[in-house]
Amino acid sequence: MKKLYIVKNQRDFNRIIKTAPNKKNKSFIIYYEKNNLPYDRFGISVGKKLGNAVYRNKYKRKIRAIIDRIKKVYENNKDYIIILRRSAQEKNYQELNQELLSLIDKIRKE
Repeated sequence: MKKLYIVKNQRDFNRIIKTAPNKKNKSFIIYYEKNNLPYDRFGISVGKKLGNAVYRNKYKRKIRAIIDRIKKVYENNKDYIIILRRSAQEKNYQELNQELLSLIDKIRKE
């Protein structure tokens, strides 16, 4: 994922989490907000309670791979903050892929 498509600024991250609507399932919480850019941006968060740095980076890579595959199909000019939940630890890549896609579909249909 290019840096252009990443929400990096901590102020943006916190603002979206505090004020934006969200969708949840067993593995993810996604906060989303309309932006004024011609593309979507994504921010990924995996908490320290879920594991060490190796584990957190592994799951961030998995989520980025899923996003890279779907971002060209869906474009609606929004910022997304994706937070991984504890129950995602038992799931494999295919299950995570399916759950993330279903949540993003729900958001994009609104």
